[in-house]
Order: sequence, then structure tokens, then C-alpha cells
Amino acid sequence: MTWFISQANAQEPAIVPAEGGHAPTEATGATVAHEGGGHGGTFPPFDPSTFPSQLFWLALVFIALYVLMAKKVIPQIGGILEMRAAKIAGDLVEAEKAKAETDAAIVSYEAALAAARNKANAIAHDTRSKVAHEIDGRRHAAEAQLTAKLADTEKHIADVKNMALDHVSAIATETTEAVVEALIGRVGRDEAAAAVAAVSAGKH
Repeated sequence: MTWFISQANAQEPAIVPAEGGHAPTEATGATVAHEGGGHGGTFPPFDPSTFPSQLFWLALVFIALYVLMAKKVIPQIGGILEMRAAKIAGDLVEAEKAKAETDAAIVSYEAALAAARNKANAIAHDTRSKVAHEIDGRRHAAEAQLTAKLADTEKHIADVKNMALDHVSAIATETTEAVVEALIGRVGRDEAAAAVAAVSAGKH
């Protein structure tokens, strides 16, 4: 306030006596300063007489800025920080939830894969068992068929052998009859057959 008062006094016109006894005339502060030697004033901010008013206005402006910061700016900054902290916390929660869902999906996929693998192994085992059983059945059937055919063949061979033995006996009887007839005369068929049978029995 002192600085403003000093400025007002400096702007008021000064009354100086006029030369020759005339009435006094008004002169500005600049005229007085000019007549008094020119550069006699001090820059107001560096004038010690204005320090109290400068300190007053400095304190007033500081208090106003402090109140503005405390009431408006700092709460807004705090609100922004709280919003960002809440958003970060929400993002972390969502990330944890997504991670849990991903882990659950992986566990489910591994379980489904293991079940499919077990099912495939079971199907392969059943298929192998069925194929082996079918092969065994066909093998047994083929063996039974071969055994039957072998029995039939052996029976046929036995029949052929018996037939051949019968023919051999008849041929031997006829041959014996012919030889004996050539040596000693005619003999009966029964006697020749008995001789052949006696020879055969002696060989056995």
C-alpha cells in the first residue's frame, strides 16, 4: 500500500512560485525532477519503502495459489491418480481372471486329450482282440477242415490199399496157379489161394 501512496504523491502537481511575483503555477513531478537534477528517483520494486506492500501482495498471492491448489488442483490430481490406480487394479483383476480361465482351459484340453488317447487305445485294443479272435476262429475252422480232409484222404488211401491188396492176392493166386500148373499140372483155385495165404501169413 505504501508503494501505491508514493506513486500517487509522485503524480500530484506541485505548486511553485512564478517569477516576477506572479501567481503560483502548477508543475508536474517530472518538471520538478528535471529542475532538481534529473535522475533522482529509484525503481519502485527496489525501493525499500515499498517492501511491506510487496511482501503483503506476495503473501496474498501465495495464499490464493495455495488455496487454489489445495481446493481444486490437488483434489483433481488425486482423483486422476485414484482413477488410474482403480483402473490398474481392475486390469490386474481381469488379467488374473483371464489367466485362471486360460489355465482351466488348458487343464480341460489336457483332460480331453488324455480321454481321447485312452479311448483310442481302448478301441485299438478291442479291434486287435476282435481281429485276433476272428483269425483264431478262421484258423481253427481251416484246421478242422484240413483235419476232415486228411481223415477222408487217409480213409481213401486205406480203401485203395485194401483194394490193391485184394487185387494183389488175386493176382498172386492166379500167378501161383499158372506156375504150379506149368510145373506139376493143373491145380484148383482154392488150393492156389490157400498156398498164397499161407505164404503171406508166413511173411507177416
